[in-house]
Amino acid sequence: MYGGASFDEGDGMTSDEGVLDPWVKEFFETNPDRAGVMDTLDPEILELARGDYSLPCDIEIASVENADVEGIPIRIYRNEEPPTGLVVYFHGGGFVIGSIGIMDNVARNLCASSGAVVISVGYRLAPENPYPAGLDDCETVTRWAIANASTFGVPASKVAIAGESAGGNLSAGLALRLRDAGDVQLAGQVLIYPGTSGTQRFPSRDEFAGLVLNEKAMVTFWDAYSAGRDLDDDPYAAPLHAEHLRDLPPAIVILGGCDLLRDEGRAYADRLREDDVDVEEVCYAGQPHGFVNFDFPAAALAHEVIGNWLRARLAAA
Repeated sequence: MYGGASFDEGDGMTSDEGVLDPWVKEFFETNPDRAGVMDTLDPEILELARGDYSLPCDIEIASVENADVEGIPIRIYRNEEPPTGLVVYFHGGGFVIGSIGIMDNVARNLCASSGAVVISVGYRLAPENPYPAGLDDCETVTRWAIANASTFGVPASKVAIAGESAGGNLSAGLALRLRDAGDVQLAGQVLIYPGTSGTQRFPSRDEFAGLVLNEKAMVTFWDAYSAGRDLDDDPYAAPLHAEHLRDLPPAIVILGGCDLLRDEGRAYADRLREDDVDVEEVCYAGQPHGFVNFDFPAAALAHEVIGNWLRARLAAA
């Protein structure tokens, strides 16, 4: 199923997928520091970009608790109402930056919109811990969540995973890894502008280069994650190159119309569809990479769609 976001002219948003939203354009012009592209692994920059701070967020959550699973930091978000299920969330950041704190706003929105308990995972980052360290951590926490779902008031069948950008890659890779292991099942996977293609280039990588991300950053981050290895034939690192995508859990794929990763995310949604996986694809016209993380106006629309999708999938699980 394909669902395109529609915007009224009065909203100040574009209806042309690949034309930058005027609101976004003005935001970057007014906040040039937010428009800068990080494309080096300078230790001082890495330390700052992995910090324990967050964007302002007015989403009130009943309970937020820090914990760990086998030494992996997690943060647990709970609502007052009985949970609809459990969502294990993997933050973005090109596999090298980001943190539970920095992406606190995304986790809060997931919790509020879906009605689920959300477990945000502080997986290990490259270059210090290249692939598969981060994916291993995501699997460890997800298996723990499934095994302990009853302690959160939900059955083990109502556990989904979610992530954006690099976290979307980790979600897609983990869904494949768990399918192949065959011993646990997921209720769904939320892939927000996921990186899926490894080193394979798609036209959107050139079309929107320099908007939040550039090609140098993409190469730098991937080289750090892969430790210089060719991982294009490893489906858990480059899910688009999996032999087949049959028998994967239902998926929702969220895309930005002006995102470097748009085309590879769309290609992954197409392959899911071709292999008879229940998939919903939604592209938000004029939105750059990271628009959900940045809490741009279109993010509220995306959270509503994601929340409704998760509620339906968790209810059906």
